[in-house]
Amino acid sequence: MGRMSGEKKKGVWRSLDWWTILIYMALLAFGWISICGASYDFEMGGDIFSFDSRSGMQIVWICTSLALGLVLLMLDDKLYDTFAYVFYLLLLVLLFVTPFLAHDIKGSHSWIKIGPFSFQSAEFAKCATALALAKFMSTYGYNIGRWKDFMLTLAIIVVPIVLIILQRETGSALVYLAFFLVLYREGMPGCVLFAGVSAIVYFVVGVRFEQTMLGYIPASVGETLVLVLVLLFTAGMVHVYTDKVSVERNILWYGGGLVALALCFAAFVIPFDITWVLIGVCGAMVAYLCYVALRERGWRYFYVALFALGSVAFFYSSDYVLNHVLEDHQRVRINVLLGLEDDPRGAGYNVNQAKIAIGSGGLRGKGFLNGTQTKLKYVPEQDTDFIFCTVGEEEGFWGAAGVLVLFLALVLRLIHLAERQPFAFGRIYGYCVMSVFLFHVFINVGMVLGLTPVIGIPLPFFSYGGSSLWGFTILLFIFLRIDAGRNLAKRD
Repeated sequence: MGRMSGEKKKGVWRSLDWWTILIYMALLAFGWISICGASYDFEMGGDIFSFDSRSGMQIVWICTSLALGLVLLMLDDKLYDTFAYVFYLLLLVLLFVTPFLAHDIKGSHSWIKIGPFSFQSAEFAKCATALALAKFMSTYGYNIGRWKDFMLTLAIIVVPIVLIILQRETGSALVYLAFFLVLYREGMPGCVLFAGVSAIVYFVVGVRFEQTMLGYIPASVGETLVLVLVLLFTAGMVHVYTDKVSVERNILWYGGGLVALALCFAAFVIPFDITWVLIGVCGAMVAYLCYVALRERGWRYFYVALFALGSVAFFYSSDYVLNHVLEDHQRVRINVLLGLEDDPRGAGYNVNQAKIAIGSGGLRGKGFLNGTQTKLKYVPEQDTDFIFCTVGEEEGFWGAAGVLVLFLALVLRLIHLAERQPFAFGRIYGYCVMSVFLFHVFINVGMVLGLTPVIGIPLPFFSYGGSSLWGFTILLFIFLRIDAGRNLAKRD
């Protein structure tokens, strides 16, 4: 028995994907160098290896992460499948009690302090959620196209989001939206993903041009454009998901014709708010689609009608959420991102300073510990959420591009590993890991460059802190262990 166990362990080490581990080690090394550059203070001096410094403490987190990864590789890969729901329920309980145990840190109640150390439960809940998703979606008979299975899958994702929002950690909650990429890979209808993209377009266009008037017509450009987009997107869905060209033609000709007539009348005869005409056209379109659905006995027309109705409802509710639900600082950040406000000393300060730091690095950078923006502490959170600006300033364009290439290599490698899994559990979990890394990198780097809102999420393996580093390590090494055991065991 002991001999068989020893042979299995040797087989695991031989089957490990060392390329992924090599990329992981490289990211850890570059991350530590960046933390040194971001946190070193010439006035205070000190040793970068001292435990009193950020760079010294990061060495502790790196070493403990490596030890944690080693432990995860030594465990049986069946453990993660068997106890997936247990891990998920335990983390849900931890997320629930966190607001009652955590101290208030900048308005957030997400950090639990134990002695001299603090940890963020949301970082570890990502791994538990990924395991629960993989377990549920790999169950025999699971069908994402079945309404019950799809709703339960959404519940697994949404419950942690709600609990994290209660901690006032909106940024960490948004990361869980990355799991929708996994659902799309596993057969979620493309219309669901299209509805999500449409919602983003409605929100951005509506908010960005809300206060802009349509020439002499007393109508908002944002509201008019969004309602026209609802008309066009609905016609497009009819074209893609049904076989009735006449229905699509009627929507475009009659709906578009009424809108064009109203626009001309308001522009050249009597100015009036044409959005009421557009709302009426959308309502008539929904009624027409329902009529066609009953006549043709085709449920797809009902779904398209629901999309159109939901689009209008989302647009008008998003304005209420923006102005009455979101916090003031969150609303200001969105307005700054969309160019509605210019707040260089407030909400836009971090992004402006980060852009200056990255731009000042040029092609080759200023060199290690030679960054002026970072050394003079112009960029807040420059060793955590805005660590990428340190990379751009000290290492320049080539260094920043090299870091992004490393992350791209990691993402592509994870996709390769996920696709070679012989069982659905390993494949789904692998895509969960890939999606989380991709979301973090895209949002964090986009945030520093001013392309996405400032929501405060770490850059994997670069941002200072033990919770995020441990969380990412657990995510990655569980998958590496599952991949290493793909040829050594058979699941039922």
